[in-house]
Amino acid sequence: MELNFDKMGGLVPAIIQDAETRNVLMLGFMNEEAVAKTQETGKVTFFSRTRNCLWTKGETSGNFLHVVSMAADCDNDTLLVKVHPDGPVCHTGTDTCWGESNAQEDVMFLKELQDFICRRHEEMPEGSYTTSLFRSGVNKMAQKVGEEAVETVIEACNGTDDRLIYEGADLIYHLIVLLTSKGYRIEDLARELKERHSSTWKKH
Repeated sequence: MELNFDKMGGLVPAIIQDAETRNVLMLGFMNEEAVAKTQETGKVTFFSRTRNCLWTKGETSGNFLHVVSMAADCDNDTLLVKVHPDGPVCHTGTDTCWGESNAQEDVMFLKELQDFICRRHEEMPEGSYTTSLFRSGVNKMAQKVGEEAVETVIEACNGTDDRLIYEGADLIYHLIVLLTSKGYRIEDLARELKERHSSTWKKH
């Protein structure tokens, strides 16, 4: 990774983003030494312009920023650093330096669930319910999706709201398992729905 430190007198801005929530957490500055130390330790280290020295985020608070990836922008003069934060990022105690919450939107868990089910498909660990579904074959998995769909409909028509959510969750889980067995992901359904939302979409 080649960086241009000349534009800002030996520094480059470093945008810190949560690797899971995708929220921007803070902005700091790095010189060449800070970049090297960040890469070496796996913990984000900045150059403090006020103290004129390196400082590793979390060295006093314990709220380290663990590096997932680092990438330069198209001009090679700005860094995007994706991290797993240990705790609040701002010195004021808030999740971000803009006072925003860094909570992940619940809908984003579907991607985590998809990744988990993909790992089950690859590893097939013994004693796993998901493994047993994969081993049962496509017909059984499809049948299970049908059963969960019927149960969801029953709860919608004659059940309770809590049971509707419960059965609906079962339906989505088993559908993801079926999709995975066929080489697809939940994102493929999201992509299809996104295309349908376009004004130019036409029904097949």
